[in-house]
Amino acid sequence: MEATALVSPERLWSAHEVLMRPSPVPAAAGVYGWRFEQPPHPDLDAGRLLYVGIAPRYMANRTSTQNLRKRVRYHYRGNAAGSTLRLTLGCLLGLELRRVGSGKRMTFGKSGEATLTQWMADNARVCWIERDEPWAMESQLISRLDLPLNLDQNRHNAFHSRLKELRAQARQRARELPISS
Repeated sequence: MEATALVSPERLWSAHEVLMRPSPVPAAAGVYGWRFEQPPHPDLDAGRLLYVGIAPRYMANRTSTQNLRKRVRYHYRGNAAGSTLRLTLGCLLGLELRRVGSGKRMTFGKSGEATLTQWMADNARVCWIERDEPWAMESQLISRLDLPLNLDQNRHNAFHSRLKELRAQARQRARELPISS
């Protein structure tokens, strides 16, 4: 397994660099890894790999238009409804999750998402490797590495129950609040 390219990358990319045109992120399938100059929670370390993701998501969806470029860019500037990483980071940073639209989607609202986008621009750094079937590598990485911000397939991680509880509490509070526009 070539985890070295994610664990000890030759280069990390900032939001500014990823969002430039042309983007350095390839429009290809692969695995990406995130680290943070300031950790999103006091129990986590700065500067080390904390989360991995893949694009496209599942092998059954071979017609997916998702790729590394779209996914990484979305994490940097999207919202919590479409990014598990953004949902996790916002919850760890204490942002208020809200139901939006019909009430089924949850985000941090315009203000909270803007705060999170700025925090990520200041702190989040990403690297990636191209892989034709990234889902196989993701499972291996999660089973072998300490990736506290990944929940799926990661019950063995010491931070899993804490993160799961923080996210559940944020969702419960959001259900108790009025729907935001």
